[in-house]
Amino acid sequence: MFTNEDYFVEVDGFAERHYIKVFAKKYGSKKWNITLSALTEEAKRIDRLISETNRAEIITSGSKKVVKISFKVAGTNESAKTSGNRAIVYVDEENRTVLFLLVYCKNDIGPPNETQKWQKMIKDQYPNLLS
Repeated sequence: MFTNEDYFVEVDGFAERHYIKVFAKKYGSKKWNITLSALTEEAKRIDRLISETNRAEIITSGSKKVVKISFKVAGTNESAKTSGNRAIVYVDEENRTVLFLLVYCKNDIGPPNETQKWQKMIKDQYPNLLS
């Protein structure tokens, strides 16, 4: 069941310091700011997004989740799925908050085992995330 109340959304400093800078440099600040604004608006309604699109809930612990979202950069011709752009977000349903933990392109993390690499980054940076 959904409420009309939006989630509070934040971008963590770790996400800002790492690959977000790469996106802003690669695509220009205007396109990146539009993209980040769209991602933030999407995250405000994360409960609907998860149920409507079957977004992968990577980890769930009670009312807390880690979710992977694919996205495209504004002004590009790639789809969200084929772009390889991902956002890893922490969702606290009880407090209605969303925290962007990592925003990256799969080429930045590199093969093989993209998932294992970002999971290790998250585990190292946020050891008590779901406790």
